[in-house]
Amino acid sequence: MTAEEIVAAMDGRLHAQEDGRADAFLPSPVVQNHAANLALLPDGSLACVWFGGTMEGMGDISVWCSVLAPGAAQWSPARKLSDDPGRSEQNPVLFTAPDGRLWLFHTSQPGGRQDECEIVARVSDGGLDGFGPPRRVGRFRGVFIRQPLRIGPHGEWLMPGFRCITPAAGRWTGSEDDAVMLVSRDGGESWEARAVPGSLGAVHMNPVPGGAGAMPAFYRDRFARQVLRSRSADGGLTWTAPELTELPNNNSSIQAVRLADGRIAMVLNPVNAAMSSARRASLYDEIEGEAPGEAAPSAAVWGVPRAPMMLAVSADDGETFPLRVELDRGTGAALSNNSREGLNRELSYPSILQDPEGNLHIAYTYHRRAIRHVRLDRGWLARQLGVQAARPGAAGQAGSVP
Repeated sequence: MTAEEIVAAMDGRLHAQEDGRADAFLPSPVVQNHAANLALLPDGSLACVWFGGTMEGMGDISVWCSVLAPGAAQWSPARKLSDDPGRSEQNPVLFTAPDGRLWLFHTSQPGGRQDECEIVARVSDGGLDGFGPPRRVGRFRGVFIRQPLRIGPHGEWLMPGFRCITPAAGRWTGSEDDAVMLVSRDGGESWEARAVPGSLGAVHMNPVPGGAGAMPAFYRDRFARQVLRSRSADGGLTWTAPELTELPNNNSSIQAVRLADGRIAMVLNPVNAAMSSARRASLYDEIEGEAPGEAAPSAAVWGVPRAPMMLAVSADDGETFPLRVELDRGTGAALSNNSREGLNRELSYPSILQDPEGNLHIAYTYHRRAIRHVRLDRGWLARQLGVQAARPGAAGQAGSVP
């Protein structure tokens, strides 16, 4: 789709197809939209939060939200949930606490300096309409978030994060980032950071509770090799060192969820650095204006294409993902964050959840111009996996959904 076609489609209307799939482009008044996260609200509404403005890292980047009410066929107009003109507010996450209050967490940083970010929270007693003033979470300079919170074995709040570490010389590059679990035992009032051992380059930690054994967590890989996985035997408080899985990763976000039948479904770009020579200097090279030699040498890999968008399913708690279905395809060009001129073509940063009726909902970045929502009815997955299972030699092969 061209930039003009995307803009014309951003009306929030769900378009149903005969195979049980429906999709929509969420409304937004800004030119760049990225990093969606889905959440079910207590009233049954499906909420999507993301960040938007002119370009990632700019001071006009704020958190936005749209809602799909139960039974509705159109997403609501986007509303702005944060607005600090001096900082780039990114990676929002909604969390309904055990007491029913709704929390919005997001990061806040100056320019492209992720190593100087803070985590900010707003709390509401009245859903999306009642958020109080922003407040800083802990004293975690440089700790970023991306994935949903979980409840620990004794009621702890577990917020996965990663440390954006400044190198000894030059600016942040991502090469020294590692994973932490932020733990609160007093309902979000105070937090402690627990390091994940051996997690250099492992970011966007995504725990997946609900299995019979040790809990797995999956990670984005800064070095664009494979999705990483570690395990916790104590409900998410401590973790083993991350190890490479069979799934490729391009140093872009993934997200996984436990399905009602016990399987794990993950959405991702099945691409890594070995599959492409495309590279860029850094995530923020368009806004940093770095002088020659200012940036530290980077082992982190940036610029690998971010497409196609794929759904992968595991029946062995994340050991293997033999069942894979392609949801969307494109060039995935990610050498620029420029949305206004249509230079970015990525399909990235997916979020996934399953609603009480068994439908799968997936939201992801579309060319950094829009957030796309895909709903797959409860029979869709069974049909797709059935087709793959019946196809000779189908294990590990990608089916295609137009």
